[in-house]
Amino acid sequence: MGILVLILIFISLTQHGGAHGPDVCNHDGGLCRVGNCISGEYLAQYCFEPIILCCKNLSSTTTKS
Repeated sequence: MGILVLILIFISLTQHGGAHGPDVCNHDGGLCRVGNCISGEYLAQYCFEPIILCCKNLSSTTTKS
């Protein structure tokens, strides 16, 4: 029964329209976190909406030369 529930959750997460996935988050300099972003981070987008967040550093002012 537990395996069936996990499969249903996985299917619902992968089919959700707001999910960008961890690759997009990591490429943009963010980290996927479950629940809440930690202090000094902000919610940039969702890795898997609404559970797994893509959090980015508040002081992510990187200068490319």
